[in-house]
Amino acid sequence: MRKQFLVTWEGTLEADPETVWYAITAGTAGWLWEIDYEPREGGAERGLTDRGTVARWQPPRELATSASFDDGVNQLSWSISAADGGSRLRLEHVGLAEVDDYGLEVDACQRHTDFYYHSLGQYLRHFAGGEPLYVAAEAPGPSAEPGSGDRLRVALGLSRATAVGRPVRLEIPGLPPVVGEVDYHTDAFLGVLADSGLYRFYLRDHWGWPVGLAHHVFDDRRSGAEVTEAWGAWLTGVFSGARIT
Repeated sequence: MRKQFLVTWEGTLEADPETVWYAITAGTAGWLWEIDYEPREGGAERGLTDRGTVARWQPPRELATSASFDDGVNQLSWSISAADGGSRLRLEHVGLAEVDDYGLEVDACQRHTDFYYHSLGQYLRHFAGGEPLYVAAEAPGPSAEPGSGDRLRVALGLSRATAVGRPVRLEIPGLPPVVGEVDYHTDAFLGVLADSGLYRFYLRDHWGWPVGLAHHVFDDRRSGAEVTEAWGAWLTGVFSGARIT
């Protein structure tokens, strides 16, 4: 059984409303994941809500998408307005969470949202309009055990005490080195900003879920399958056969 929740995000972004509109409608692979909108009210939305429909399409100001279920709706709406230095964006997400895990799921949704929209700000600041290679991979089951996020940090040469701004060099077999700096770090998320793109690590053991990653790479013309395989193999090497203590 599920019940409704409300998660919001609001902030100022360093881009005009037209550029923000492009980022949240056509450029999502650069900071979130691939989403497709049929650009009209009543059109199909694919990749964000399950069987979603575009409820509002008023570029570059208003966007909403909605999907209905027996126990409620999953609806996201964005409003964009001009502001000093850029644009003001507000997101409202009305979603559904399992009653038994309500607090956990709402906390996870809010904190993922905060991370995603930090990534949107970095995309607009450094890569706006770029065509990224989006890759995602999930670590094996043992990575859901408490402490797995620390294991990942160690594999990256980092620790819980690592501060934003710390230089990072990631050496992943089969891929060019990633040279950048930490741009986001909490108990559940780690972000690295590099000239090549945005590297995002999801330390979801915080909620008892497997660790994962999603990267938005702007200077790699390899196939997505090749890059995903390399990161997946690396994650497997970090966690397979290891008991977290």
